[in-house]
Amino acid sequence: MPKGIYKVPVAVNEPMKSYAPGSAERKELQAMLQDLRGKELDIPMYIGDREVRSENKIRLAPPHDHQHTLGHFHKSDKSHVAQAIAAALAAQPKWTALSWEHRASIFLKAADLIAGPSRAKLNAATMLGQSKNVFQAEIDSACETADFLRFNVQYMTEIYAEQPISGPGVWNRLEWRPLEGFVYALTPFNFTAIAGNLPTSCAMMGNVVVWKPSNTQVYSAHVLMEVFRKAGVPDGVINLIYPSGPEAAEVIFNHADFAGIHFTGSTEVFRNIWQAIGNNVHKYRSYPRIVGETGGKDFILAHPSADAKALAVAIARGAFEYQGQKCSAASRAYVPGNLWEEVRGYVLADLQSMKMGPTEDFTNFINAVIDEQSFDKLVGYIEAARHCADVEIIAGGNYDKREGYFIEPTILLTKDPAYVTMREELFGPVLTVFVYDEHEFEATLELVDATSIYALTGAILAQDRYAIELATRRLGHAAGNFYINDKCTGAVVGQQPFGGARGSGTNDKAGAKINLLRWVSPRTIKETFTPPCDYRYPFLQPD
Repeated sequence: MPKGIYKVPVAVNEPMKSYAPGSAERKELQAMLQDLRGKELDIPMYIGDREVRSENKIRLAPPHDHQHTLGHFHKSDKSHVAQAIAAALAAQPKWTALSWEHRASIFLKAADLIAGPSRAKLNAATMLGQSKNVFQAEIDSACETADFLRFNVQYMTEIYAEQPISGPGVWNRLEWRPLEGFVYALTPFNFTAIAGNLPTSCAMMGNVVVWKPSNTQVYSAHVLMEVFRKAGVPDGVINLIYPSGPEAAEVIFNHADFAGIHFTGSTEVFRNIWQAIGNNVHKYRSYPRIVGETGGKDFILAHPSADAKALAVAIARGAFEYQGQKCSAASRAYVPGNLWEEVRGYVLADLQSMKMGPTEDFTNFINAVIDEQSFDKLVGYIEAARHCADVEIIAGGNYDKREGYFIEPTILLTKDPAYVTMREELFGPVLTVFVYDEHEFEATLELVDATSIYALTGAILAQDRYAIELATRRLGHAAGNFYINDKCTGAVVGQQPFGGARGSGTNDKAGAKINLLRWVSPRTIKETFTPPCDYRYPFLQPD
């Protein structure tokens, strides 16, 4: 067989399209939205080479128009989980043996499909199923998904190229093996790109995957699976199923061939998963890899020297883009007293100009939260704040779920820096602001660091470089992604690898080589060209 040391195309970030009025991409996307709204999909499971359907069908609806039916997916039970594991293990020998360049080709093709002919469909599915406006869908489902695939292929080749040194008469090699068993990918609703990355980053390193997306992301997950199959992912390498979390856990975490989990979701769920794996560790062939990105209570901290307008924009965008449903969204802000009134004026003016409504209307900046459970939880926090003496609702606070799960961008002003919404993750368009004495910046640094269990993202806004250095140093463990004079959202693959520690996860950095290293198990090979034929060493000779 011909061989070569192949170089993959250099990864570059996928350019964003503008969707400006009259543009070709705007017309294409509007037509796709109309087409998808006009049909009801029947979404099967994908197990091995089969499309599997069950008797239990679950309705899918746009969060901003919950009376409209987009389709139904076939709910999985424990038997389907077992079938998916069996299909993955059956596919493993051929997939593991496939030359790496062919795995690379499959996922590079998937990236090109997403950036090209499948772009409008994947964006439209994300807009309808997850209530993202066109810009949020574009940067997520089109650009970031393509970026993950292309950069991960590049990182894969860099890993394979990492080899040890060799001494005279010896050739030392590293063999980067996939894990022994199957990987479980458990993905959230809020980013189509995360749903695309978690199973594929494992698969491209030669692993086989059982993939469970969030029920509220099944619509775009189905489109992703169509793309993967079109790109040539072999049957059984990625198996897409829709069980409940507990039923999946009961089967997967008791299986001897469970090799690892790639997870994004809540801190509570991840801790329960970790505990279940620990309790069952004696059952497994190997120690499973546990990789998770979980919750956040992400902060914006302003120094008294900060630019008020820049701070206001960081707050407005960081807290309210995609209704605050980003792992990185700003949900607590610390503003010095000398800037507060000016910043407050700018932010309130911005909020007044934000339109709220369905994603199909491209003039809407704010759309719906993901489902009724999330809506009710957020309303509970808003109503509790309304009746708290230490809290004032200075913007928003209104909500309506008659047609869609709409909550106005809401700002709470608290006198108590330990108030519940400064500590707990809300995952919605609710920001809590604490105004601190501008002479107490260093004490406020301690407050930021100690208030929450999370450490995902954070931002410092300041013109004083000494203050920037101090905050960067003192908040060293408070955020895995730290921003200077910017909002705390918007990590780009290849530029700001994403992940946090403490209660926010294992910090294995999606979009970096670090992450892919978790899905391989290296083997060291030493070859000696002229082995010794006598056990005696020179020191044994007499003087």
